[in-house]
Amino acid sequence: MAPLLLLLGLLIGGVVHAGDASASRVSQPVIEAARGGQCVADPAFMRRNHMQLLKHQRDDTLRGGMRTGQYSLKTCIDCHASKTTNSVAASDTNFCQSCHTYAAVKLDCFECHTNKPQVKP
Repeated sequence: MAPLLLLLGLLIGGVVHAGDASASRVSQPVIEAARGGQCVADPAFMRRNHMQLLKHQRDDTLRGGMRTGQYSLKTCIDCHASKTTNSVAASDTNFCQSCHTYAAVKLDCFECHTNKPQVKP
C-alpha cells in the first residue's frame, strides 16, 4: 500500500509541478530592450502576425514599388537592433534571433537584407 501511495503522491506532485512555468526545461528567449519607444503595434499582435505583415509589405515593395510603410523590415531593424552588436540577428540575445531560435524557425530574411540599421549622418 505504501508504494502505491508514494507513486500516487509523485504523480500528483508531478502534475502540479508541470504546470509551473519556472519548472520548464526549455529556456525562454532573452531579448534585449529595443532602441526606440513605442512599437508600431501591440507586442502580442506583432509576435503573432509579424510574418504576415512583412510579407504584405514585401509585396507592396516588389510589386508596387512602395518603399515606405509602417511594417517595413528597415523600420523594425532601426528600432530593434541591439545596442551591443548593432544587429537583430548577430547573437542569441538579439531581437529576431532570440525568438527564432526559441521557436526553432529558420531566420532567412538576412540572407538578402542587412540585419543592422543604416548609419545616420
